[in-house]
Amino acid sequence: MRNVSKSIRDQEGQPSKRLFSNITVEITRPERIALIGASGQGKSTLLRLMALLDAPDDGELRLDGKASRETDPRQWRMEAAYVAQQAVMLPGSIEDNLRTVSVLHGTLYNQELAARLMEQLGLDYLDPGKQASDCSGGEKQRISLIRTMLLQPRILLLDEITASLDVNSARRVEELLTGWHSEEGGSYIWVTHDLEQAQRISDKVWVMSGGGLHEYPGESFFSVPIDMLAKQYIQPAEGSLPQ
Repeated sequence: MRNVSKSIRDQEGQPSKRLFSNITVEITRPERIALIGASGQGKSTLLRLMALLDAPDDGELRLDGKASRETDPRQWRMEAAYVAQQAVMLPGSIEDNLRTVSVLHGTLYNQELAARLMEQLGLDYLDPGKQASDCSGGEKQRISLIRTMLLQPRILLLDEITASLDVNSARRVEELLTGWHSEEGGSYIWVTHDLEQAQRISDKVWVMSGGGLHEYPGESFFSVPIDMLAKQYIQPAEGSLPQ
């Protein structure tokens, strides 16, 4: 991203408030990034921009040196795939939902990978023929993640994807994704308000604050006690950023 800016718009579609400005950041190798900040800083919006689900007011996004405006959005989203906090299940069964990727992109359905991911996330007890709409919120969230991972993207854009999960299920997701990073060489950018989780799943931290984005190595960022970090970066009344 280079000099990316985004404003909130009013009912007439006119910019009413600048959400963030002039964000420039680059990922040059597989990374595990925790994206944190107080509510309202634009974290989800930033992920949506990176997935081409929304457009910046200014600046540009490039993938492998190619500008987003020169790329087929569908192809881009296969490489940089977004997983929303609120999972949306399509009509039909669990298996129908998992097969959606293959149907949309004309690829073979990787049933072995789907089954392995279901097992890793503790969902192998579910009947694939069960109606997806009848699943619990936590089940839907994990199915949504698996559906996205069947794209086999290089970058996962994760928007508080464990917020509706119990501790055990959340840890399974963390283990799956950190393993995917180390084994497959994928990158993820993971929005979370849980700083202990952020410490477990990241080696770099992006902080959104005051209309900008600040990068920190994970090791140095988490050298400060978690409760102090929460007061400075997560609470609505944020202090000044350390130099």
